[in-house]
Amino acid sequence: MLADANTAAPQNIRALQEAARIRGAELVVRLVVLASPILHGRRLDIFERTAALRLPAIYQSPEFAEEGGLIGYGPRLTRMFRQLARQLAKVLGGENVSKVPIEQPTTFELAINLQAAKAIGFEVPPSLVLRADKVIE
Repeated sequence: MLADANTAAPQNIRALQEAARIRGAELVVRLVVLASPILHGRRLDIFERTAALRLPAIYQSPEFAEEGGLIGYGPRLTRMFRQLARQLAKVLGGENVSKVPIEQPTTFELAINLQAAKAIGFEVPPSLVLRADKVIE
């Protein structure tokens, strides 16, 4: 796992492992690049290094797959920034911060980069490709 020590939440990984164990499965993490400003800024280096090591990696937004990563799953960064801008506009417009509701993303997208998969010799299951919102060929 690649995580920024300033933003990683180990309890989330433990919760995922426990959920898998309860279902009689084993959670095997190959490489999950967690959301972080530091890792986002180094994403192109990460794409290059994971490809060189032939490591399948998943990222937390579809834009990462569109930029060269293998798989991206999560809300689009552009939508999240628009959501943030709406909330900031409320606060700057005089609304009390404590009255601005917390908003969670409601739309998640799966993007798969088959070029990146081919480059590392990774076969993406056809059933996963069929579920993808975007497939980069």
